[in-house]
Amino acid sequence: MILRKSIVLVGMMGSGKTAVGNALSKILAIEHVDSDEEIVKAANRSIAEIFERDGETFFRKRESEILNRILDGKPKIISIGGGAFSSPLNRKLISDKGISVWLNADLNLLWSRIKNNKTRPLLNVTNPFEVLKKLNSDRRTIYGTATICVEIREEYTIAMTSNAIIEKLLNNSYLERATNDF
Repeated sequence: MILRKSIVLVGMMGSGKTAVGNALSKILAIEHVDSDEEIVKAANRSIAEIFERDGETFFRKRESEILNRILDGKPKIISIGGGAFSSPLNRKLISDKGISVWLNADLNLLWSRIKNNKTRPLLNVTNPFEVLKKLNSDRRTIYGTATICVEIREEYTIAMTSNAIIEKLLNNSYLERATNDF
């Protein structure tokens, strides 16, 4: 299959961006890059440490710089942090250089996936469910501007989600079958 632009997976923490990105990478035989992992490598610190030491504003600036770098070059699968798509600059970068795909999961599914994860700085608060609920509510309209939306349900496997994305990419001519794909 031939991918003309990078696929950028957007959505809330816990929506499955990294897992689906890894699966798409294998299916399409192209590189998968996780922007959060790239930020951690560049800073030589965890995201929680960056938030604690430098603050969210600093983190978001670095996130935009890394995203711009990742989007350059040959098409790839890119997973971005849950808040990255909230930035108008990032949405413009993605629109210009990639195809945004929203992994749309409901609040209860997100909570079930992340409630025991202590590495998410935005949820390191007294009432993390309420914070997640507010973030999800605040971001849904922005996520809704993504080029493609794929519903995420508890019963869907990573393979099912990946295949749904590929089908939508093919149907919208963002992905083409090579002659040897038949």
